[in-house]
This record gives sequence, C-alpha cells and structure tokens, in this order.
Amino acid sequence: MQEYELEIEVAPGIYEQVLVPEGTRLLDLAKEYQENYDSTIVLACVDRKLRELNKQVKKSGTLSFLTMTDRDGKRTYRRSVTLLMQKAVVNLWKDEVKVRVYYSLGEGYYCELKGCGKVADERTLREIKEEMMRLVEADIEIKKCSVKTEDAEAVFRSKGMKDKERLLHYRRSSRVNLYSLDGLEDYFYGYMVPSTGCLSAFDLELYEDGFVLLFPNQKGDIVEPLKTSNKLYHTLRESRRWSRMLGVGTIGALNDAIAAGKGEQIILLQEALMEERIGALAAQIAQRRDAKFVMIAGPSSSGKTTFSNRLSIQLQAKGLKPHPIGLDDYYDDRERCPRDENGNLDFECLEALDVEQFNKDMTRLLAGETVDMPSFNFKTGKREYRGRQLQLGKDDILVIEGIHGLNDKLSYSLPEESKFRIYISALTQLNIDEHNPLPTTDCRLLRRIVRDARTRGTSAQETIAMWPSVRRGEEKNIFPFQDSADVMFNSALLYEIAVLKVYAEPLLFQIPRDCEEYYEAKRLLKFLDYFLPLPTEGIMQSSLVREFVGGSCFNV
Repeated sequence: MQEYELEIEVAPGIYEQVLVPEGTRLLDLAKEYQENYDSTIVLACVDRKLRELNKQVKKSGTLSFLTMTDRDGKRTYRRSVTLLMQKAVVNLWKDEVKVRVYYSLGEGYYCELKGCGKVADERTLREIKEEMMRLVEADIEIKKCSVKTEDAEAVFRSKGMKDKERLLHYRRSSRVNLYSLDGLEDYFYGYMVPSTGCLSAFDLELYEDGFVLLFPNQKGDIVEPLKTSNKLYHTLRESRRWSRMLGVGTIGALNDAIAAGKGEQIILLQEALMEERIGALAAQIAQRRDAKFVMIAGPSSSGKTTFSNRLSIQLQAKGLKPHPIGLDDYYDDRERCPRDENGNLDFECLEALDVEQFNKDMTRLLAGETVDMPSFNFKTGKREYRGRQLQLGKDDILVIEGIHGLNDKLSYSLPEESKFRIYISALTQLNIDEHNPLPTTDCRLLRRIVRDARTRGTSAQETIAMWPSVRRGEEKNIFPFQDSADVMFNSALLYEIAVLKVYAEPLLFQIPRDCEEYYEAKRLLKFLDYFLPLPTEGIMQSSLVREFVGGSCFNV
C-alpha cells in the first residue's frame, strides 16, 4: 500500500513529518492528535483547503486541524447540531411537527415548533434534548451525497420544504451536496462533522414564544445559560413581521420577487417602512423635551452616518434643530493614542477619545454657552479648531454618533434625562431557508468590503484580514452596552445583499488562492451565489445602502 508524507499539525502551531497509508481517513488522524487540542476537532485543512473529516488522504501535503473554537469549525459545529435537533424532532413527532430556526441570539439559535398545536415547554424541550443525547451516544454517521440540483429540488418539493426548493432553484451549480442523518436528508450551507458523536456540547432553553438551541461558549468547553438582550429579540421579531408582510422571508422568496420583476417594488416598500420607523423614532425623541443629546452607537457598517442624517431630517420636520456631531472629532492627538496588545494604535478603545474635553464641551452646551467645536485631522493625527461654534437654544438638539455612544463613561457628566440612546445594527431578517439562519455579520462585512474599496482604496483581502480585530472591538466596546439603549434600530434592508452582490463579487474574486483570506472570500462568494443580482436604479439617494455602494445625497 502506498504511503504519503504529510506535514501534520500535531498540536496548535507544532508540525511534524508523518508517513500516512493511502486511504487513511482524516477523522482517524484527528482522533490520534485530539489529546493535544483543548477543544473538539471538527474540520481539517489540507493544503490550505477545508476538508470534512470523513475524507481520505490521497496525496502528500500539509494537514492542520480546526476545532469548534475556530471560525469555520464553529460554523461547522453549529450546522451539525442543528441537523441533530431536526432529527430528534422527526424521531419524536414524524412529519406532524416541524422545527423552524429563525436567528442568532447570544451563543445560540432562536427556534420555534410548528404543527399540531405543539409549543415549546419544559417537557417538550426535555424530550428533544434526551433524544438528541441518544443520537449522540449512538455516534451515527452524517453522510454527504452529491446530487443533481434539479433532483434535490424534487426531493424538497416532495417533502413540502418550499424554502429549500426555492433556494436551489436559483443555484447556478449543476450539483449540490445533501447531508443525511439516519434517513433524514437535508441541505446545509457549509461543512458538517463526520458523526453525531462529536456533538455532545449543546443545550435547549425556553425563551419567549419558542426556545434557544445553545452552543458552546467562545472557548468551546462549556454551554452557558442564554445571555442576550430582550430588546434584540423583540427587534428581530418585529423585523420578521415586516418580512412576512412583504412576502420576503427567505433568499428564495427574494429571488422569486426579483425574477418576477418586483425588485423595484420591494425596494420602495422597504424604504417606505424604514422612513416610517425613523419618523416614529423622531416623534418619540421630540416628546422627550428634556432630551438634548441623541447618542447613536452600533457595530461597524451599521449605517450610522446615513441613519443620523435621516433622523436629523425627521427631527427637523418635528420642529427641532438637530446638529450632527461625530465622536471621531474628539479623538485625542495620535501621539497619545493607546496601543493594543500587539503594539498597534487602538482607535476603538474609549481611551482613544478625549473624554474629559467632550464632557466639558457638552456640559457648557447644556448650560447655553457658546462652544468652539473640534475637528480631527486624520492626516496630521491632531485635533483642530476651525472656527465652528455652537450654542444650544430651546429647540436645538445634538445627534452624536460613534461606537462609544452608549457607554456612560463617555458622557459621565451629563444628566441622565438629557440623553436619548439608540443602538443601531444591520440585523438581517432574511433566512437562507427554514433551517439556516443568515449570519448578520455577513451583511455588515459585505457592506464594509464594498464601501472601503470605494472610499479608501482598501482591498477585500485587507478588509477580511482586519475583520476579526473589528469584531473583537465590537465585543468589547459596543455589544455590552446595547441593552442600555432606549431604542434598538434595525438598519438591514431586505433587498440589500442582492445589490451588494454586484459590487462585492469582483472584489472577492481578486483575492489570491494562496492567502489566508481566500477561505472567507470563497465562503462569501458561495453565499452571494444564492442571490439574483438587483440593480441600483430605483434606489433613492437617501437610502442607507447608498452609504456603501455610492450615490448618496449625504456626506458619507
């Protein structure tokens, strides 16, 4: 039997040359080296290509392992546990009860049971969990089969799974991969683990009208109780109601609308809904006559700038005089900027701002004094004063936008009643299908790739490379404060990924195959392939999506 020479990552960062017999499964190698890893190995990387563990060694090369704490390993684990949950529900109630996965909440997926009046309660969840654990102990293989796309469509049509049938109808690929678990066949967006025995870390917790399928924490060793914002749940539920009202809850449904020539109608309806929500928010602020500071915060590429401008217009329509202020203008001089653990300038920490000067200026404005307002010169790295003066009258109000807007340490000197807090994020209400929620971070990443290439000359590779650092900053500086907001605003547009596709695909195709960012680019390209493209003609200049693709009437 032929042997192949593999350079194997036997422990994180440690490689050694090993002779491996032809036909050896990657799973067998993963089991051999599992004790050297802190969490479960769920995926392999062979010559810089992701591979499922049931694949065999067929040539010499380099092999490394991904655990459930790695980005792609985490996604693989979550998909696989979702299939495990589906199988448990089918075993318990056959076709009488279906489980629907809607969106991410904390370290889990919010789900609901549909059919025969079945509702989630303690007894029901206990039955599902016990059946899931029985399947884990049985260590049943999760099989993958490549089939013709039209045959897969027929399979899901016969099962009444219209969301998946619609999704596959618009796939350009002639074949798709279906996964089966003990007779249950389904389509999933990405890789899976080799068997149910890998999936012992999960939990189920009742929540609102359904339950949350909980996954392990960031370290991959413990499933913690649900930690989430109830405001976030209600914002997502309201967005789901809007998508149902528009008849566009999944990618397949959006594609149906575009194919039928209803794309412009979807755009107009979605924009009308957003304008109505911004107007209602402005009315709520106007009723708070003691509110002088509208503090707006949200993660990267949430559309904060366009939203601030549109909110300001609506506030004017309510008789107020809004003045936009960017917290970036209160950056301390670059020479005093803190550095992160890698020695790089940390522009996202609160200490990068001159918090003391901000509070002095805001306190003086609240007292009716005239204040010289700063501007930060990003070329020189210094704060400047250019003669811009401001004084607040009875109807004046400041609209302050920046990542630390909800942190009370930023505005420690201002009276609580003077602040109205808004958390904004792109919480996409589209699902891939009934069992695959669409990651909200993907929408923001695509927005940033398109915007940064247009406005900053940043390549998609550079944007993807810096994205983990951006996400860490959000986890530290933004997400912990979201529940303190008076209002959560969802800036996602149902149609936007179909628009972003046109701009993002050429940028992603530029990323070389031999670089680390290629994996993520390939995943995003596959994701965009699900969407029919939608042209920008008919999208108004004030639309939030214009902040990213260009053509905005605002200075963004």
